[in-house]
Amino acid sequence: MDERVKNKSLSSRIGDCPFFGESSIRGIEQPWGKIYWGGGGLETSMKITAADIFASVRKIRERGPVVHNITNYVAMNNSANALLAIGASPVMAHAEEEVEAMVGIASALVVNIGTLSGPWIRAMFQAVHTAKARGIPIVLDPVGAGATTYRTRTALELMRAAPPSLLRGNASEILAVAGERGGTKGVDTTEASTGAVEAARSLSRDFGSTVCVSGETDFIVWGEGVLRVGNGHILMTRVTALGCTASALCGAFAAVESSIPTAAAQAMAVMGIAGEMAAEGADGPGSLQVRFLDALYRLSERDIERRLKIEAG
Repeated sequence: MDERVKNKSLSSRIGDCPFFGESSIRGIEQPWGKIYWGGGGLETSMKITAADIFASVRKIRERGPVVHNITNYVAMNNSANALLAIGASPVMAHAEEEVEAMVGIASALVVNIGTLSGPWIRAMFQAVHTAKARGIPIVLDPVGAGATTYRTRTALELMRAAPPSLLRGNASEILAVAGERGGTKGVDTTEASTGAVEAARSLSRDFGSTVCVSGETDFIVWGEGVLRVGNGHILMTRVTALGCTASALCGAFAAVESSIPTAAAQAMAVMGIAGEMAAEGADGPGSLQVRFLDALYRLSERDIERRLKIEAG
């Protein structure tokens, strides 16, 4: 799923805590903890810094969390290689006969509906039910929602069966899942990410999930909270499945970071920064794809500090 991302000059600060002021907190219980929101703003005393993000990268590299992916044929290789490059341990398994056992050894589950069929859907339901029972994070990527009724219905039924910790999609997909009309071109978006923020907020309230709308600017939404990530490069839109790769990386960060909004913001920042680094020496999409993996592998705190573009609101 290609998404239009490019450099934006945004300031480098936001809170690393998903909580609002205590006076206006409401919450929804999820098996992985409680997601809070209220009428206030982010705690301004809490910041997500380059050091915070790199601390999560270091945890991934040290722990090598197993991230179980039920993903599409196009994205399998890309996502697995990106997870390996950042330091996680990817598993790509979708057989009904083994998904429960595989989720049983995973630290996070990523479900991507890019190539649907009856057996795959049954496996997805088995996986999310098992992940919910175990209390591990669930990342759902509703690829192509809005393109067909089949896809949109499947995404909604999965969310109702086990509300995801994180729903990550492009603007058209998020609008479709929210029941609003949005343009789609196959699995590509025809909408700007800014136009799906309210839909994301509605979904977050309804399901208690964090929602990431990716695009030129990535928006991470939970309740009334919004974070914006401005990292990335336009050339990334010419490499297939990088959106799916972003969902896989969200799973890796959610495996080591207890705050899902923070994990999503960190993953999208790392995704964009690696894309920027890769684009600097790339001749085109082919070389960018290889350089992107190298950038993830060698990513340093200094790289993050120099490039981080993330803010609240």
